[in-house]
Amino acid sequence: PWWPCMVSTDPELEHHTKPKPRALLYHVQYFGDCPERGYILESNMVPFRGEEQYEQLQQANKQPGNASVPRKFRAQWSEGVGQAREALGLSLDQRMERYSYVYSPDGLRLNPHVVEQLARPPPVEELRPGETPAGEQGAASRLVPSSCRRDGAEVMVQLVPLLQGSGSEERPDSPSDCLDDPKKTERLSGARKELVCQVCEQPAEDLLACEGPCFGMFHLSCLGLTVRPEDKLLCQECTTDIHPCFVCKQTEGPAALGAALRRCYVPNCGKLYHEACARLNPLSVFDQRGLRCPLHTCLSCHLGCRSNGKATKGKMMRCLRCPVAYHVGDVCVSAGSQVVTSTALVCTSHFNAKKGYSHHSHVNVSWCFVCSKGGQLLCCESCPAAFHPDCLNISMPEGSWFCNDCRAGKKPKYQDVIWVKLGTYRWWPAEIRHPRTVPTNIQHLRHQIGEFPVFFFGSKDFFWTHQGRVFPYMEGDRGSRHQKTNIGKVFKNALLEAEERFKETKLKRETKEAQENNKKPPPYKFIKVNRPCGKVQVSTADVSEIPKCNCRPSDERPCGFESECLNRMLLYECHPQVCPNGTRCCNQDFSKRLYPDTKIIKTAGKGWGLICLRDIKKGEFVNEYIGELIDEEECRARIRFAQENNISHFYMLTIDKDRIIDAGPKGNYSRFMNHSCQPNCETQKWTVNGDTRVGLFAVCPIPAGTELTFNYNLDCLGNEKTVCRCGAPNCSGFLGDRPKVITTSEVKSKCLRVKRRKRRSEGKRSEDECFRCRDGGQLVICGKKSCTKAYHLACLGLAKRPFGRWDCPWHHCDVCGRASKAFCQLCPNSFCSAHQEGSTTSRTKPPGLDHLDETSKTRPPGPPSGLDHLGTPWTRPPGLDHRDETSRTPSGLAHLGTPWTRPPGNPLD
Repeated sequence: PWWPCMVSTDPELEHHTKPKPRALLYHVQYFGDCPERGYILESNMVPFRGEEQYEQLQQANKQPGNASVPRKFRAQWSEGVGQAREALGLSLDQRMERYSYVYSPDGLRLNPHVVEQLARPPPVEELRPGETPAGEQGAASRLVPSSCRRDGAEVMVQLVPLLQGSGSEERPDSPSDCLDDPKKTERLSGARKELVCQVCEQPAEDLLACEGPCFGMFHLSCLGLTVRPEDKLLCQECTTDIHPCFVCKQTEGPAALGAALRRCYVPNCGKLYHEACARLNPLSVFDQRGLRCPLHTCLSCHLGCRSNGKATKGKMMRCLRCPVAYHVGDVCVSAGSQVVTSTALVCTSHFNAKKGYSHHSHVNVSWCFVCSKGGQLLCCESCPAAFHPDCLNISMPEGSWFCNDCRAGKKPKYQDVIWVKLGTYRWWPAEIRHPRTVPTNIQHLRHQIGEFPVFFFGSKDFFWTHQGRVFPYMEGDRGSRHQKTNIGKVFKNALLEAEERFKETKLKRETKEAQENNKKPPPYKFIKVNRPCGKVQVSTADVSEIPKCNCRPSDERPCGFESECLNRMLLYECHPQVCPNGTRCCNQDFSKRLYPDTKIIKTAGKGWGLICLRDIKKGEFVNEYIGELIDEEECRARIRFAQENNISHFYMLTIDKDRIIDAGPKGNYSRFMNHSCQPNCETQKWTVNGDTRVGLFAVCPIPAGTELTFNYNLDCLGNEKTVCRCGAPNCSGFLGDRPKVITTSEVKSKCLRVKRRKRRSEGKRSEDECFRCRDGGQLVICGKKSCTKAYHLACLGLAKRPFGRWDCPWHHCDVCGRASKAFCQLCPNSFCSAHQEGSTTSRTKPPGLDHLDETSKTRPPGPPSGLDHLGTPWTRPPGLDHRDETSRTPSGLAHLGTPWTRPPGNPLD
């Protein structure tokens, strides 16, 4: 229907109009009880004169005879007309003061004056003869955003007609020109728990639970029933006892991997998996209880910090179609997911590109994400990422290929700053916005699962796109270096806005994460004594074998740390049944756990720490290092697991060659003591009742409120080359290294020492003659790291040098163009494994004789001795192409699934 509205200023553009090629759009806000705004054409508005004007506008617009306001909009429309009637009698300043929306980072809010009006009880009115109540009006039509016009400096209240959407299948050029069916805005957090049918994926209150092992919810109609059966209600899968795997959707049997299905042991889960399918997902957990499926672990938290235990805690939103789960809220959920209820969604992995939709096509960048150069690239099938196979230390794979981030399930999230490719425009910086924070007309644009709205910096436009056309913005990205007039200025401003927004978002997320981490230490189990694991045993000595000291009971503190107790000097703890002092013995700190009062605190830059609450004397017992007792094999397994999962907050203390203390999963307060190159405590190995235990003792007087530290030194495993942040004057810089000892003479000698100039490391040495004609001159060098071949442009049949990185013909099969496996050492001919045999048998003489110099009867430099007379091309030994690439790439394990980071500053043109 025609709706009353008022022209206002766009908070983002700071203007009330937006020029278009054929018309002028006006920014308006709508009267009513819900804050909504949008842009509309000038031709679709008229000045507001009163409620009586509505019927005239409907007739002039050739609307049907029943021109009344639809009943579902009647109350809101009447409220808006009343506000417009009041605003019409006010001055410009009063109108803007009372009815302008309040814009905040949380979204739109109504003006306090309007909120006060809405809080008043509505007046009771009598129906006039012939008037129909609002509840009996005709069928409701669609409500769409509208616009009005501004003449000079006067803000006018106007009515807006219904706009008809385009009937074409293609997305319109401008997001503001088309409106689609409005959808109710979802809120992820704070919603009540609802049920979803497993067949139609629609929430409802009348769903029935299957009484079989699947725990699914269904409509009776979706089960093909009209009346609930008197006996057990079972779905089709539970009735036939044939359940599909939740990953591959195939049932057990020969056609489905030939393996039995395993059920998740979490109560009320009911999902089944082939073991092979479940093990492909790193979020699956196999233990003595069975299988815990990935639906109970937040994928975003797992990828962000695998050492944090919060990934498996809290309320989850689970995908209805695949084993993907996120924490409830906007922080973890991937952008473009369709929220069904507060606990159910359909994730972005189920995006289906439609034919004929150009914006649904997938786009890859034209440069390598590692070296920023062009050439022959390996493109990801899911995102715009592209790489040289050499940069990833892998060979060119056959078929589809996905990058490490896509294989791990990493998705764009809301408020991410990204680069977007749209149409013929360059890659443009933008921000992913949540649908409920964008203007109403943008929300109503046609979109599907997997698409999300992006806000373009500089131009202030919106568009719905998907993962195949975006990649993350990184600090230092500069974009195109070719700045043109007009559009180049807008792009330059967009880069500045993107950089500012990226820093703002990054700081906000880091602050929030720090606040969450500061609430309490990471979870662990508190224990008072060491717990042996596996084959490790705790030894116990016979009482007769425990040494006896010579301390006298008449001493003030017998066997104390200031006494001359023989057992204490030998690092033995006295036994109460052997020591002559009995219960007065002061050398039983380990057994009695006589620790000074301490407190766990958050330190600056070092995580959690431990401080003492009273003064501690030199030599006094501070704490015992408690944890799980493991052997060397288990220790290496835990270190390997920590390295694979990016866990850095761990350390282990060695007791002897067979036992190691791991205070990570279980321990006491001593696990929070930080390292220092100038510590106030030290570790000592004591014998307590025949068993070796590790104690921490003060090496100097420690006043109350001081942080307790000790030198990890060489007693710790798994901390090699970890940066030390103790701040001591003699800090070594890394954990495990010995502290520095700098004397006055060394300082003087360092000042007088002359710095030597470092020589540049020699790069790849290429040949100085053409590999085809054996002449010198201006040559084109192969871009492959291990290849030294060079060519004339004429010998390659090229007119100009190739752009970006270029691989020579020696690395491509002469028949099919695939990666070569057999290489001729005398010319650029080479063949893949499929054409190697046929190419060699068709020759009348062995390869290499074709390249003899008939004049000089000499042979150019060829293959290794003994290989030039063979009848098959020489095959390069496996691994030779990549023999020196491990040390040159950012990560030598990039192809093994380890996280990879794109360097900033890539040219984006």
